[in-house]
Amino acid sequence: MAAGGALPFRRQDVRHTGAAIECRVNAEDPQAGFRPTPGRLTVFRPPGGPGVRVDSGYVQGDVVPPTYDSLIAKLVVWAPTRDEAIARADRVLAEFAVEGPGVATTIPLLRTLLAHPRFTAGEHTTRFVDDLMADPEPQPIT
Repeated sequence: MAAGGALPFRRQDVRHTGAAIECRVNAEDPQAGFRPTPGRLTVFRPPGGPGVRVDSGYVQGDVVPPTYDSLIAKLVVWAPTRDEAIARADRVLAEFAVEGPGVATTIPLLRTLLAHPRFTAGEHTTRFVDDLMADPEPQPIT
């Protein structure tokens, strides 16, 4: 494609199967305007299992620096259906252990988003997080 060649298949030949969800686990405090929370990771145990992929450059004992991107890991799950992918994402986020003095993560917010009726119904937009954070009666972040 980049060299100007044609793809070896047609668009109508592509069959979509299953559903995937990506969650970006950051060292940030969503309740404080997504303020970065750098620090040493005294506990770092990423989840695993079928249909689970974790991309991270961190291990237990590493320091999330204050001068760089707060991304700790990208978590991607796949399942045969969207509902199963949501359930799998919630399960592995619950298993994802990230701890350190002063280090907060987006894991609780991600779990709240996955459980939100607008998300489960597929009625969310690119403003979903902004809307949720601005809600005067927000759903509790678990």
